[in-house]
Amino acid sequence: RWIRACGSSTDWDQPAPPVRIHANSYYVGTCGIAAILVTGSAGHVLIDAGTEKGAGLIAANIRSLGFKVEDIRYLLHSHEHLDHVGGMARLKQLSRAQLIASPTAAQVFATGAATADDPQAGMHKPFPAAPADRFVTDGQEVRLGDLMLKAIATPGHTAGALSWRWVACDGGVCRTIVYADSLSPVSRDDYRFTDHPAALAAFRASIAKIAASECDILITPHPSASGLGERFGAGKPLLDPDGCKTYAAKLTANLDKRLADE
Repeated sequence: RWIRACGSSTDWDQPAPPVRIHANSYYVGTCGIAAILVTGSAGHVLIDAGTEKGAGLIAANIRSLGFKVEDIRYLLHSHEHLDHVGGMARLKQLSRAQLIASPTAAQVFATGAATADDPQAGMHKPFPAAPADRFVTDGQEVRLGDLMLKAIATPGHTAGALSWRWVACDGGVCRTIVYADSLSPVSRDDYRFTDHPAALAAFRASIAKIAASECDILITPHPSASGLGERFGAGKPLLDPDGCKTYAAKLTANLDKRLADE
């Protein structure tokens, strides 16, 4: 179904079918932008909200799986750009869920506009504001009934970016799932990563966190970054204990090339 719907498309708003990742964890995003639903007995958690238009597609995917959008209790995020969180206000309205954000990302959610420390500041139009209800910092756990997701602060692509790790079990088969942020050195033309040594050091530390993480199944905010569509559509296994290490190595190579180019 995935290949039929998406092919090799990375379009942010092209509808994609929902896919069960493992146990209670589902891909409910579009062809080009991920959103992850983690279901539980006390309610559900949704990571990322797509664009303003994509929010409706995510809600439709959740309903098609037989779950209620109104049962989402917590909304989480990866990085604070409109393609991943532009639909947060809409999904917050539909679900009445609490938005849990990093303190830095919360500043962006409050206005919908990137802060000056974002390498891409000025490149994208503002998105509808969605004020955060709670803050989460590195290593903190978000708990909801039988669910527990750990926040991993991974600044680099943006200053407030988060990755997430949780364990999903099905019939005694448990897998550690990592939703690892984009961590790509993309910026506006006048931004140089070498001019921001503290931010650059944090960027490398973020990549190291992903490389060192327990990781059976890797998911990324842009599915193409981890070959997710291919893995869904071609019957390739999602299970890859080296997935995070391989991803981190690719991120390091991309960052090194960018620095060399600068």
